Amino acid sequence: MRKTTAMIAAITMLAVGACSKKAPDTLPPAPEGTGTDTGPSTGGVVPGSQQDFIANVSSDRIFFGFDQYNVDAEDQATLQSQSQWLQRNPAVRVLLEGHADERGTRDYNIALGERRANAAKNYLASLGIDPNRIQVISYGKERPAAVGSNEEAWAQNRRAVTVVIER
Repeated sequence: MRKTTAMIAAITMLAVGACSKKAPDTLPPAPEGTGTDTGPSTGGVVPGSQQDFIANVSSDRIFFGFDQYNVDAEDQATLQSQSQWLQRNPAVRVLLEGHADERGTRDYNIALGERRANAAKNYLASLGIDPNRIQVISYGKERPAAVGSNEEAWAQNRRAVTVVIER
C-alpha cells in the first residue's frame, strides 16, 4: 500500500512539473495602438494619463479657506490650466475629490468636501469642459494630505484634487 501511495505521489509531482512553463527571458513589444507604447518623445509618460496631467498643469489641486468653498483667483488660474489640458485630451474623464480638515463633524465635512469639488467642477464647466466628463466625490476629513492639528496641516487638507480616471 505504501509503495502504491508513494508511486502515485511521484507520478503526480512529475505530471505537475511537466505542465509548468518557463517564462521567456524577454517579452515581445506590445502591439501598436494599445496604449502601452509610450514612444520616445513622451519620456515614458503616456499622453492623457495622470502622470501627463501632473506634468502639464500648474497643479492638480486647489485650496480653500476655513469653512469656504469659493473658487478664488489663484484657484481659477489652476483650473484654467487644467481646462486647457482637458481640452487637449477630450477622451479623458476626471474625478474631482473634495476634502476638508479635521475640524467639524464627519457629516459636515463630507458635505463641505462635496461643495468644494462641485465648485471646481462648475468652474471647469464654465470654461467649456463637458460636465459629463467630471465626476465628484467627497472624502471629507477621511483622507488628509497632511497630518497634524495646526493651521499648516489644516490648510493643506482643505482642497479639491483632480484625478484622471479614464482615457
